[in-house]
Amino acid sequence: MIELTKTSVMNIDNAIRGARNPLNSWAKSDSYYDNGEFILGDADLDLGHRLAMAGSDHRKYLRMVFVSVDITAPLYWWKEYDTYKVGTVANSTSTMHKIHSKPFSREDFSCDRMSASALACLDSVIDVLEQTRIKYIETKERPYWDDMIQLLPSSYNQTRTCTLNYENLINIYYARRNHKLPEWHCFCQWIESLPHAKEWILIKE
Repeated sequence: MIELTKTSVMNIDNAIRGARNPLNSWAKSDSYYDNGEFILGDADLDLGHRLAMAGSDHRKYLRMVFVSVDITAPLYWWKEYDTYKVGTVANSTSTMHKIHSKPFSREDFSCDRMSASALACLDSVIDVLEQTRIKYIETKERPYWDDMIQLLPSSYNQTRTCTLNYENLINIYYARRNHKLPEWHCFCQWIESLPHAKEWILIKE
């Protein structure tokens, strides 16, 4: 299970202006503002596409197109996502500080593909986690907290607010679009939905 919400794409206007700096071709820009909204022109869109196709040395402007998104995903997915820490930032909900703040339930875990026997096992773990959580709240004794942290399955969902850029997303898309985890397929579909992704991110298509 993965959810991507609150997507915001920023700084396209400044990025495309910077893309014209090497040849001083600002006069050829056909982008404009309409009631405060930046409208990307066809000539600028095409320039961005040609630079994207030319390789990472030429498409530096894509590092200036920022994307912010809230991602809720299981720990087993975050472990793979953390491969892409270069040029990305994330602020997460804290298991260290808040794991005991609400009752445990199935909704806290990615279990949509589990078999009946695996679900039964998860339910048993959830019961132990919840009993331990209650004991920790009542006593504040550290061993109960340790039990929760060390018993927590990798299917536990965590939310992070992430900032990436279009260059990161090119790397992620082509490394993960055929991955065996369905969460990566959903993530790549989200990438495909971003503004001008067809011209600037899906450059090997």
